[in-house]
Amino acid sequence: MADNREITQICLLAGKIILQNGGETYRVEDTMDRIAAAYGIENSHSFVTPTGIIFAIDGSSQLTRLIRISERSTNLEKVSLVNDISRRIGSGSLPADEALTLLQELDETRREYSAIVKTAAAAAASGGFLIMYDGSWGDFFPVLVTGGLGFWLYLVLGRFVTVKFFAEFISALLIGTLAALLVRQGIGSDLDKIVIGSVMPLVPGLAITTAVRDLMAGHLVSGLSKGAEAFLTAFAIGAGIAAVLSFY
Repeated sequence: MADNREITQICLLAGKIILQNGGETYRVEDTMDRIAAAYGIENSHSFVTPTGIIFAIDGSSQLTRLIRISERSTNLEKVSLVNDISRRIGSGSLPADEALTLLQELDETRREYSAIVKTAAAAAASGGFLIMYDGSWGDFFPVLVTGGLGFWLYLVLGRFVTVKFFAEFISALLIGTLAALLVRQGIGSDLDKIVIGSVMPLVPGLAITTAVRDLMAGHLVSGLSKGAEAFLTAFAIGAGIAAVLSFY
C-alpha cells in the first residue's frame, strides 16, 4: 500500500507534466484528485495556476507541497499519456511505485518533433491558411518561405531568450520584412494574404482555447492569466508586422 508521501509525489508529477505541456488548469486539478482518490485518499485539495501547483491531504500538514512551473510549451502527446496513466491508476491496474516510475520517465523524455519537422509543418500550415483565406496559388511559394523561416527563427530564439514575447516580435518582424521584399521583387502579389498566412503558426490558439475553457470551468485566476498571455503574444506579433508595414 502506497504511503501519503508517495501519492503526493505522483499527483504533483502528473499535474506538472500536464500543465507544462498545454493542459488546462481544471484538467490538472481533476487528474490529481482522481489519482489521490484511486489510492484511497478521499480528502485531497489542489490549487493550480499557470505558474504553480499546491497539493495537500487532510490531516497531513507536513505533506502540503508547492511546485513552481517555470516553463510551458505545447506537447499534447504527453498530456494524453498522463491521462492514460491516470485511467490505469483509476482502474486499479497500476501500483503506485510503477505509476511513479512511468511518470518520471515521461517527464524526463523529450517527446517532441525536431526543429526541421516543426519548421516544415509551419510552412505547410502557412500555405494552407493562405488558400483558406482566399489567397492565390501564385503566393503559395512566398508564404512557404516566410512562414517557415519566421517559425524557424522563433524556435531558435526560444532557446536563448527567456522572454518569449521578444522572440515572437522578432519572428513577426522577419516575416513582415521577407513578405515585403518578395512582393517588391514581384515574387509575391498580395502582401496582406502572405503576412496573414505566415503568422498563423505563431498565433496563440491553444492559449486562447485553454483560457476560455478555464474561465468556463470557474478557474478565474488561471483563465485571466492565460488570456493575458495570449493577448501579449498577439500584441507582439502585431507590433512586429506593424513595424514593417509602417516603412513599406
